[in-house]
Amino acid sequence: MKEKLTIFTPTYNRAYTIEQLYKSLKNQTCYDFEWLIIDDDSVDNTEELIKNWINKENKFEIRYYKQKHGGKHRAINKAVDLAKGKFFFIVDSDDFLTNNAVELVSEWCNSIHNEKNIVGVAGLKEYQNGQIVGGKVKFENNYVDATNFERIKLNLVGDKAEIYKTDILKKYKFPEFEGEDFVTEDVCWMSIAYDGYKIRWYNQPIYICDYLDDGLTKSGANNYEGHKKNYRGYCYYISKCLVMKPFIEKMLHIKEYNNTQKKLFNNLVKRSYDINQNIFVYIFYIYVGVPIGYILRKLNCKIGR
Repeated sequence: MKEKLTIFTPTYNRAYTIEQLYKSLKNQTCYDFEWLIIDDDSVDNTEELIKNWINKENKFEIRYYKQKHGGKHRAINKAVDLAKGKFFFIVDSDDFLTNNAVELVSEWCNSIHNEKNIVGVAGLKEYQNGQIVGGKVKFENNYVDATNFERIKLNLVGDKAEIYKTDILKKYKFPEFEGEDFVTEDVCWMSIAYDGYKIRWYNQPIYICDYLDDGLTKSGANNYEGHKKNYRGYCYYISKCLVMKPFIEKMLHIKEYNNTQKKLFNNLVKRSYDINQNIFVYIFYIYVGVPIGYILRKLNCKIGR
Protein backbone atom coordinates (compact mmCIF):
# COMPACT_ATOMS: atom_id res chain seq x y z
CA MET A 1 0.00 0.00 0.00
CA LYS A 2 1.55 3.27 -1.08
CA GLU A 3 1.16 6.34 1.10
CA LYS A 4 1.38 9.75 -0.52
CA LEU A 5 4.22 11.83 0.85
CA THR A 6 4.25 15.58 1.45
CA ILE A 7 7.66 17.08 0.81
CA PHE A 8 7.54 20.39 2.61
CA THR A 9 9.92 23.27 1.96
CA PRO A 10 9.93 26.43 4.07
CA THR A 11 11.73 29.21 2.24
CA TYR A 12 12.82 32.80 2.74
CA ASN A 13 14.70 34.71 0.02
CA ARG A 14 16.09 31.53 -1.50
CA ALA A 15 15.31 32.07 -5.18
CA TYR A 16 19.02 31.71 -5.85
CA THR A 17 19.20 28.14 -4.54
CA ILE A 18 15.75 26.50 -4.45
CA GLU A 19 15.93 25.49 -8.13
CA GLN A 20 18.48 22.84 -7.22
CA LEU A 21 15.83 21.18 -5.06
CA TYR A 22 13.20 21.49 -7.79
CA LYS A 23 15.51 19.74 -10.27
CA SER A 24 16.18 16.93 -7.80
CA LEU A 25 12.42 16.40 -7.37
CA LYS A 26 11.98 16.24 -11.15
CA ASN A 27 14.69 13.55 -11.26
CA GLN A 28 13.04 11.23 -8.73
CA THR A 29 12.48 7.58 -9.65
CA CYS A 30 9.07 7.74 -7.91
CA TYR A 31 6.51 10.58 -8.00
CA ASP A 32 4.14 9.55 -5.23
CA PHE A 33 4.47 12.92 -3.49
CA GLU A 34 3.35 16.52 -3.45
CA TRP A 35 5.69 19.49 -3.01
CA LEU A 36 4.28 21.98 -0.51
CA ILE A 37 6.09 25.30 -0.17
CA ILE A 38 5.52 27.95 2.49
CA ASP A 39 7.21 31.25 1.67
CA ASP A 40 8.03 33.23 4.82
CA ASP A 41 7.41 36.60 3.10
CA SER A 42 10.38 36.59 0.73
CA VAL A 43 11.23 39.89 -0.96
CA ASP A 44 13.21 38.36 -3.83
CA ASN A 45 11.70 36.65 -6.89
CA THR A 46 10.86 33.38 -5.10
CA GLU A 47 7.11 33.71 -5.73
CA GLU A 48 7.54 34.43 -9.44
CA LEU A 49 9.96 31.54 -9.84
CA ILE A 50 7.76 28.95 -8.15
CA LYS A 51 4.56 30.06 -9.85
CA ASN A 52 6.36 29.63 -13.15
CA TRP A 53 7.19 26.02 -12.18
CA ILE A 54 3.58 25.39 -11.17
CA ASN A 55 2.46 26.39 -14.66
CA LYS A 56 4.82 23.86 -16.21
CA GLU A 57 4.04 20.20 -16.71
CA ASN A 58 5.27 18.29 -13.66
CA LYS A 59 4.86 14.69 -12.56
CA PHE A 60 4.00 15.87 -9.06
CA GLU A 61 1.76 18.55 -7.60
CA ILE A 62 3.30 21.83 -6.43
CA ARG A 63 1.43 23.99 -3.93
CA TYR A 64 2.72 27.41 -2.90
CA TYR A 65 1.59 29.64 -0.02
CA LYS A 66 3.01 32.90 1.26
CA GLN A 67 2.74 33.87 4.93
CA LYS A 68 3.55 36.98 6.92
CA HIS A 69 7.13 36.68 8.14
CA GLY A 70 7.05 34.56 11.29
CA GLY A 71 9.78 31.96 11.09
CA LYS A 72 10.25 28.35 10.10
CA HIS A 73 8.30 26.92 13.05
CA ARG A 74 5.15 28.83 12.03
CA ALA A 75 5.61 27.63 8.46
CA ILE A 76 5.82 24.03 9.68
CA ASN A 77 2.66 24.43 11.78
CA LYS A 78 0.78 25.77 8.78
CA ALA A 79 2.15 23.13 6.41
CA VAL A 80 1.17 20.26 8.70
CA ASP A 81 -2.45 21.47 8.50
CA LEU A 82 -2.28 21.85 4.72
CA ALA A 83 -0.46 18.60 3.95
CA LYS A 84 -2.26 15.99 1.82
CA GLY A 85 0.31 13.27 2.47
CA LYS A 86 0.12 10.80 5.32
CA PHE A 87 3.84 11.33 5.83
CA PHE A 88 5.65 14.66 6.12
CA PHE A 89 9.23 15.29 4.99
CA ILE A 90 10.91 18.66 5.62
CA VAL A 91 13.46 19.48 2.92
CA ASP A 92 15.03 22.90 3.25
CA SER A 93 15.36 25.25 0.30
CA ASP A 94 19.17 25.11 0.25
CA ASP A 95 19.22 21.30 0.13
CA PHE A 96 18.15 18.59 -2.33
CA LEU A 97 17.46 14.87 -2.54
CA THR A 98 19.14 11.86 -4.07
CA ASN A 99 17.30 10.58 -7.16
CA ASN A 100 15.97 7.51 -5.32
CA ALA A 101 14.98 9.33 -2.12
CA VAL A 102 11.21 9.29 -2.61
CA GLU A 103 11.26 5.66 -3.74
CA LEU A 104 13.17 4.64 -0.62
CA VAL A 105 11.05 6.79 1.69
CA SER A 106 7.85 5.33 0.23
CA GLU A 107 9.10 1.79 0.95
CA TRP A 108 10.18 2.75 4.45
CA CYS A 109 6.87 4.46 5.24
CA ASN A 110 4.92 1.41 4.05
CA SER A 111 6.91 -0.71 6.52
CA ILE A 112 5.64 1.27 9.52
CA HIS A 113 2.09 1.88 8.30
CA ASN A 114 0.55 -0.34 11.01
CA GLU A 115 3.19 0.35 13.67
CA LYS A 116 1.59 2.52 16.35
CA ASN A 117 4.76 3.10 18.36
CA ILE A 118 6.91 3.94 15.31
CA VAL A 119 5.88 7.36 14.04
CA GLY A 120 8.48 8.04 11.40
CA VAL A 121 11.44 6.95 9.33
CA ALA A 122 14.78 8.57 8.67
CA GLY A 123 17.68 8.34 6.29
CA LEU A 124 21.14 9.85 6.43
CA LYS A 125 22.11 13.33 5.31
CA GLU A 126 25.36 13.84 3.49
CA TYR A 127 27.39 16.78 2.27
CA GLN A 128 27.98 17.31 -1.42
CA ASN A 129 31.42 15.70 -1.06
CA GLY A 130 29.75 12.46 0.08
CA GLN A 131 30.70 12.77 3.75
CA ILE A 132 27.91 11.64 6.09
CA VAL A 133 26.63 14.36 8.42
CA GLY A 134 27.57 13.32 11.96
CA GLY A 135 29.84 10.51 10.75
CA LYS A 136 29.25 6.83 10.14
CA VAL A 137 26.52 5.13 12.19
CA LYS A 138 27.34 2.20 14.48
CA PHE A 139 24.63 -0.27 13.52
CA GLU A 140 25.40 -2.51 10.56
CA ASN A 141 21.87 -3.63 9.68
CA ASN A 142 19.62 -1.82 7.24
CA TYR A 143 17.74 -0.04 10.02
CA VAL A 144 17.22 0.25 13.76
CA ASP A 145 14.17 1.39 15.76
CA ALA A 146 14.97 3.97 18.43
CA THR A 147 13.76 7.21 19.99
CA ASN A 148 15.64 10.46 19.51
CA PHE A 149 17.00 10.01 23.04
CA GLU A 150 18.67 6.71 22.04
CA ARG A 151 20.57 8.15 19.10
CA ILE A 152 23.91 8.84 20.77
CA LYS A 153 24.60 5.19 21.64
CA LEU A 154 23.99 4.33 17.97
CA ASN A 155 26.23 7.21 16.83
CA LEU A 156 23.23 8.76 15.10
CA VAL A 157 24.63 12.21 15.75
CA GLY A 158 24.19 15.28 13.60
CA ASP A 159 21.20 16.11 11.44
CA LYS A 160 19.26 13.24 9.86
CA ALA A 161 16.54 13.23 7.20
CA GLU A 162 13.44 12.48 9.27
CA ILE A 163 9.97 11.80 7.88
CA TYR A 164 7.07 11.75 10.34
CA LYS A 165 3.47 10.63 10.18
CA THR A 166 1.50 13.80 9.52
CA ASP A 167 -1.13 12.96 12.14
CA ILE A 168 1.58 12.81 14.80
CA LEU A 169 2.93 16.24 13.89
CA LYS A 170 -0.56 17.68 14.22
CA LYS A 171 -0.42 16.64 17.88
CA TYR A 172 3.01 18.16 18.49
CA LYS A 173 2.87 21.63 17.02
CA PHE A 174 5.38 24.33 17.82
CA PRO A 175 4.51 27.06 20.31
CA GLU A 176 4.20 30.50 18.73
CA PHE A 177 5.21 33.63 20.63
CA GLU A 178 4.10 37.06 19.47
CA GLY A 179 6.98 39.08 18.03
CA GLU A 180 9.38 36.13 17.92
CA ASP A 181 10.37 34.25 14.77
CA PHE A 182 12.35 31.24 15.99
CA VAL A 183 11.72 28.16 18.12
CA THR A 184 14.17 25.28 17.78
CA GLU A 185 12.78 22.18 16.07
CA ASP A 186 14.16 20.10 18.94
CA VAL A 187 11.11 21.19 20.97
CA CYS A 188 8.92 19.02 18.75
CA TRP A 189 11.25 16.06 18.18
CA MET A 190 12.17 15.88 21.87
CA SER A 191 8.50 15.87 22.94
CA ILE A 192 7.71 13.02 20.55
CA ALA A 193 10.61 10.97 21.91
CA TYR A 194 9.69 11.74 25.51
CA ASP A 195 6.29 10.15 24.92
CA GLY A 196 8.03 6.95 23.86
CA TYR A 197 7.57 7.16 20.09
CA LYS A 198 10.32 5.67 17.95
CA ILE A 199 11.78 6.40 14.54
CA ARG A 200 12.97 3.71 12.14
CA TRP A 201 16.49 4.93 11.29
CA TYR A 202 17.91 3.68 8.01
CA ASN A 203 21.58 3.43 7.18
CA GLN A 204 21.24 5.02 3.73
CA PRO A 205 21.77 8.60 2.54
CA ILE A 206 18.80 10.29 0.85
CA TYR A 207 19.41 13.98 1.50
CA ILE A 208 22.20 16.28 0.29
CA CYS A 209 22.70 19.33 2.46
CA ASP A 210 24.61 22.57 2.58
CA TYR A 211 24.66 24.94 5.56
CA LEU A 212 24.60 28.36 3.94
CA ASP A 213 25.59 31.58 5.69
CA ASP A 214 22.01 32.88 5.53
CA GLY A 215 20.51 29.70 7.01
CA LEU A 216 19.34 29.14 10.59
CA THR A 217 22.39 27.07 11.50
CA LYS A 218 24.84 29.90 10.76
CA SER A 219 22.54 32.89 11.30
CA GLY A 220 22.95 32.95 15.07
CA ALA A 221 19.48 31.68 15.94
CA ASN A 222 21.02 29.33 18.52
CA ASN A 223 23.51 31.75 20.09
CA TYR A 224 23.17 34.66 22.52
CA GLU A 225 21.72 37.12 20.01
CA GLY A 226 19.15 34.56 18.91
CA HIS A 227 18.23 33.76 22.50
CA LYS A 228 17.81 37.45 23.27
CA LYS A 229 15.67 38.08 20.19
CA ASN A 230 13.44 35.03 20.79
CA TYR A 231 13.58 35.04 24.57
CA ARG A 232 10.24 33.39 25.41
CA GLY A 233 10.76 30.64 22.87
CA TYR A 234 14.25 30.01 24.22
CA CYS A 235 13.04 29.84 27.84
CA TYR A 236 10.23 27.50 26.78
CA TYR A 237 12.80 25.18 25.21
CA ILE A 238 15.03 25.18 28.29
CA SER A 239 12.04 24.41 30.54
CA LYS A 240 11.16 21.42 28.34
CA CYS A 241 14.78 20.19 28.35
CA LEU A 242 14.81 20.21 32.16
CA VAL A 243 11.79 17.91 32.17
CA MET A 244 12.65 15.62 29.28
CA LYS A 245 16.40 15.32 28.78
CA PRO A 246 18.94 13.19 30.71
CA PHE A 247 20.84 14.83 33.58
CA ILE A 248 24.08 15.62 31.72
CA GLU A 249 22.24 17.26 28.84
CA LYS A 250 20.05 19.21 31.29
CA MET A 251 23.16 20.64 32.91
CA LEU A 252 24.64 21.60 29.53
CA HIS A 253 21.49 23.59 28.79
CA ILE A 254 21.45 25.15 32.28
CA LYS A 255 25.05 26.29 31.88
CA GLU A 256 24.30 27.88 28.51
CA TYR A 257 21.07 29.41 29.81
CA ASN A 258 22.80 30.91 32.85
CA ASN A 259 25.52 32.43 30.67
CA THR A 260 22.83 34.00 28.48
CA GLN A 261 21.04 35.37 31.54
CA LYS A 262 24.26 36.89 32.88
CA LYS A 263 24.63 38.86 29.66
CA LEU A 264 21.02 40.00 30.00
CA PHE A 265 21.72 41.08 33.62
CA ASN A 266 18.72 39.14 34.92
CA ASN A 267 18.77 38.18 38.59
CA LEU A 268 18.41 34.64 39.94
CA VAL A 269 14.72 35.08 40.69
CA LYS A 270 13.90 35.99 37.08
CA ARG A 271 16.22 33.31 35.71
CA SER A 272 14.45 30.58 37.67
CA TYR A 273 10.94 31.97 37.11
CA ASP A 274 11.30 32.17 33.33
CA ILE A 275 11.97 28.42 33.07
CA ASN A 276 9.42 27.38 35.70
CA GLN A 277 12.02 26.33 38.27
CA ASN A 278 12.07 26.77 42.03
CA ILE A 279 14.86 29.25 42.77
CA PHE A 280 16.57 26.85 45.19
CA VAL A 281 16.50 24.06 42.60
CA TYR A 282 17.94 26.48 40.04
CA ILE A 283 20.75 27.50 42.40
CA PHE A 284 21.46 23.80 43.06
CA TYR A 285 21.72 23.20 39.32
CA ILE A 286 24.15 26.09 38.86
CA TYR A 287 26.51 25.39 41.74
CA VAL A 288 26.21 21.62 42.11
CA GLY A 289 24.53 20.09 39.05
CA VAL A 290 26.65 21.79 36.37
CA PRO A 291 30.01 20.80 37.98
CA ILE A 292 28.76 17.22 38.47
CA GLY A 293 27.59 17.15 34.87
CA TYR A 294 31.04 18.31 33.75
CA ILE A 295 32.74 15.52 35.71
CA LEU A 296 30.34 12.89 34.34
CA ARG A 297 31.00 14.05 30.78
CA LYS A 298 34.74 13.73 31.37
CA LEU A 299 34.30 10.22 32.77
CA ASN A 300 32.19 9.23 29.78
CA CYS A 301 34.91 10.48 27.44
CA LYS A 302 37.56 8.44 29.25
CA ILE A 303 35.39 5.31 29.29
CA GLY A 304 34.74 5.71 25.58
CA ARG A 305 38.45 5.75 24.67
